[in-house]
Amino acid sequence: MQLRIFPTRIISEVQGEFNAIFPFLKLEFFRNKAYQQTGGDINQIVPNNTRIGDCQTAISDGSLEIPEEMKVTELEKLLKDQFHLNVQVFRRSGNTWLQTTMTDSWTLKKQNEHGKEISQPANIPWITESDNDKVGHD
Repeated sequence: MQLRIFPTRIISEVQGEFNAIFPFLKLEFFRNKAYQQTGGDINQIVPNNTRIGDCQTAISDGSLEIPEEMKVTELEKLLKDQFHLNVQVFRRSGNTWLQTTMTDSWTLKKQNEHGKEISQPANIPWITESDNDKVGHD
């Protein structure tokens, strides 16, 4: 996936492109680098209707190739080093979004697959009457 970053771009546009490829992951942009030490202070998340240039004035135009085998830590570091953006990947878990801090060494593909697994209802077959006959009764 190719992700374009430039100052006038709205955060939600970047998030949407990323989420189209990785539907069980999302990128959150943080105001400062303090999120790295605290595990991600939710109060520091930049609203997604903000222009990228408004949360980082040193940003320049560019694009990023993001293969599905890229590790979460690599993506976060690349966005920090190349664009001075403080970003954290979150993984969907049911109706909740969890920070991937404990599994940052996983690839984006693995994170996305795990998010899919834990977000979809379990496929539990119902006991049929014929199965009930096989079960011992008192």
